[in-house]
Amino acid sequence: MLEWLKTILGETYTEDIDKKISAEIGKAFVSKTDFNTKNEELKTAKGQLKEANDTIAGFKAMDIDGIKRAADDWKAKAEKAQLDADAKIAAIQFDARLDSAILSRHGRSTKAIKAMMDVDTLRKSQNQDSDISAALDTLAKDSAYLFDAPAGGGQSAENSAQGGIRLNSAAPHGNGGTPDYNSMSDAEYYAAVLKKDK
Repeated sequence: MLEWLKTILGETYTEDIDKKISAEIGKAFVSKTDFNTKNEELKTAKGQLKEANDTIAGFKAMDIDGIKRAADDWKAKAEKAQLDADAKIAAIQFDARLDSAILSRHGRSTKAIKAMMDVDTLRKSQNQDSDISAALDTLAKDSAYLFDAPAGGGQSAENSAQGGIRLNSAAPHGNGGTPDYNSMSDAEYYAAVLKKDK
């Protein structure tokens, strides 16, 4: 019921007039609550539109090519860092493999033995284990003083061929065998050589 209409129309007001006016008002106008709701939705949409426009303007101001170049630079740096890390790991693994091989051959000094080997060539080798083994065999023949005799009191090939028994002294033993210079410390070696020269 429209009370304000009753005040305006006074005695001419009827229920039929009230219904007709209410129906027409409902067609042409919205309620205040609906209006306020729609008004708030419009304000929110305008705010979102402004924010979207600001974002678009920010994108227009950005140097997209510069961003792509920076992304490519960072990708290249990441790839280089990965390659460097892989190379360092490979170097550590190679050094450990070489040290282990030297120590298994009873090398006296890994540093001295490495100095006499072509380490760079071995590092680049596709078959490092066999190439390291071959290089150590050659070095053991050419520079036997760099290696101790194997533990267990076994005779060296040289003493075995001479028929002598190898003891850990510088003097000859057995059937006139020569001293085993390979198993001597530096002091023992020089003492034996000087004694032999006298």
